[in-house]
Amino acid sequence: MTHLDGNAMAGPLSEIFAVDLSAASGTCASCGLTGPVAALRVYGPDPGLVARCPGCDEVVMRLVRSPDAAWLDLHGAARLRIPLPSPTAGS
Repeated sequence: MTHLDGNAMAGPLSEIFAVDLSAASGTCASCGLTGPVAALRVYGPDPGLVARCPGCDEVVMRLVRSPDAAWLDLHGAARLRIPLPSPTAGS
């Protein structure tokens, strides 16, 4: 089956989070590989997006949308480090 890179999840995740998660660094709960979300191998889009670790091929993240909700499963991620913009002075 053909896969896309983790950037395929950037748009759908941006509907849920206020920051770009493709630059976030995640750690696979199975093999411990750490890398950017953009490096995950993404399959889908139907019935949802499934992101697999490029090291061990285990599922790291699942995202399923309905018209009124989103389900995000991060069971395969040990952690996710999300870079945030620096606060501006006086804000």
